[in-house]
Amino acid sequence: MPIIKILPHAEYCPTGAALNSPVGNTICETLLENQINIEHACDMSCACTTCHVIVHEGYTSLNALEETEEDLLDRAWGLHPNSRLSCQAIVALQDLVIEIPKYSINHAKENH
Repeated sequence: MPIIKILPHAEYCPTGAALNSPVGNTICETLLENQINIEHACDMSCACTTCHVIVHEGYTSLNALEETEEDLLDRAWGLHPNSRLSCQAIVALQDLVIEIPKYSINHAKENH
């Protein structure tokens, strides 16, 4: 079973974590199943960028980006060449190292 290593994030995972992930799960599903409550304002329907992550290791093992995800990522805070929406990134056999960016664009959470 692949491992998703999450780098420390002050709000969601202060000490970091290493999680076993079933192959075929999205990164977002695995985080949520392990009580790492990453934002996912659109309920994982690929309609926002709140679950944006940066994949430091294992990026090429993930499924290919679809056009909708690619278009949305252009709006994500802290966009990186290895950025993915965690609700769309499907875990394969390779271990991953991910970073949850410091900020997200979530108008509901920010009381806008």
